Amino acid sequence: MTAWDETAARHILSRTLFGYNLQDIEFALSMTLDEFVDNHLLADKPEPASPGFWVNDTSSDNRTERTRELINWWYYVMMNQGYSLRERMVLFWHNHFVSDVTKVVLPQRMYWQNKLFRDHAMGNLIEFTKAVTLDAAMLIYLDGISNRKGAPNENYARELMELFTLGIGNYTETDIQEAARALTGWRVEGLTPYFTQSRFDDGDKTFMNQTGNFTHTEIVDIIFSQPAAAMYFCRELYSEFVHVVPDETNVEIMAEILRSNNYELKPVLSTLFKSVLFHSDEIRAAKIKNPVEFILATMKQFNISTPDYSYMRSVASQLRQELFSPPNVSGWDGDKTWINTTTLPARNIYTDAIVTGNKPGGGNFTFEIDLVEYARTFPEPENAVQLIDDIARIFIQFPLSENRKAYLLNTLLDGAEVYDWSTSDPKAEDRLKLFFKALMRLSEYQLT
Repeated sequence: MTAWDETAARHILSRTLFGYNLQDIEFALSMTLDEFVDNHLLADKPEPASPGFWVNDTSSDNRTERTRELINWWYYVMMNQGYSLRERMVLFWHNHFVSDVTKVVLPQRMYWQNKLFRDHAMGNLIEFTKAVTLDAAMLIYLDGISNRKGAPNENYARELMELFTLGIGNYTETDIQEAARALTGWRVEGLTPYFTQSRFDDGDKTFMNQTGNFTHTEIVDIIFSQPAAAMYFCRELYSEFVHVVPDETNVEIMAEILRSNNYELKPVLSTLFKSVLFHSDEIRAAKIKNPVEFILATMKQFNISTPDYSYMRSVASQLRQELFSPPNVSGWDGDKTWINTTTLPARNIYTDAIVTGNKPGGGNFTFEIDLVEYARTFPEPENAVQLIDDIARIFIQFPLSENRKAYLLNTLLDGAEVYDWSTSDPKAEDRLKLFFKALMRLSEYQLT
């Protein structure tokens, strides 16, 4: 990369965490980029405590309430992940190895799948894919429990290759049929998958030009022996962390790193986050925030320590990203689909509410922001021009034009002269509300 400076730090914090504040920039710049990436973003972390005793309960009691608890809990974990990439990766895998609580029925199963994603978030892709194949939620969601000798169900076998590992054009219909035979025999009792020998097709299968009495283990191993597997995963990683349109030359470089490390994820992620490509100007602020990062980033930017998780959950639903309920097996499309004539006003209503403290529909937030005191946390709060620049460093990744800055300055001053600005002015709180509402309604605020 060209330089490890504040701009670079803001970019990597924006893409790998769920928002950042001034202290986070200072922390990242207190060490080298290598140290920050390898010793913090990619470091192993302790497992968070579960959302409650009920994750081991096999009953269907209180499903709606437990699903809400599960979502709120995950928001809490995301907010408190520290300088780790892990929860970003868990969300990435949630949108890759897709399941839906509506079909899976028990939120407990979704919790254990979420834990599985966390356990393997930055680990070995081959072992991860084998574990997902036998995950209780996945066995139910893609009909693995209906897949048995003499009556194979091809649903999981098809998605395993089409959406999870290889992509269309890298397998045949015969491969799907033979893989489905190898995946027979699995069922779920409560929260636990189990194998029934009598339901397993123990005949030879010919899969991708190899023949044997294969089980899911050999099927996944053969899939990952295909060059297309590394390319497929690296395209997904590129779209998630670099740009929505993958560059095939750079994807091939990433894929080679993934293959040469036997599909361990950390080497390719480490290389990516330190690369000239990742830190180039055209990559910065070139992605649209997904609703989850949009909602969480706002909390982080204002240093809110007691977020209103129930409100965040309802807003995410309005913004079309309800956790544990993706739209279909392909997951959320992302990018420009996040912004439309419904979701953009909803984003504005959310940020307005956070700034004004007026919760839509009534009731109180679990927090209150003192905007004057917040402004005073910046180095030069009495200098209106400098204050806008400093705040924009936290809230905006895309460089603001002079016209944008002039607009924000006029909004902050609300008719006063620039030399009259003071955080001690009785009108300062109201002026800051106008300023922050305007700032967070900018199109630039939607970008990361």
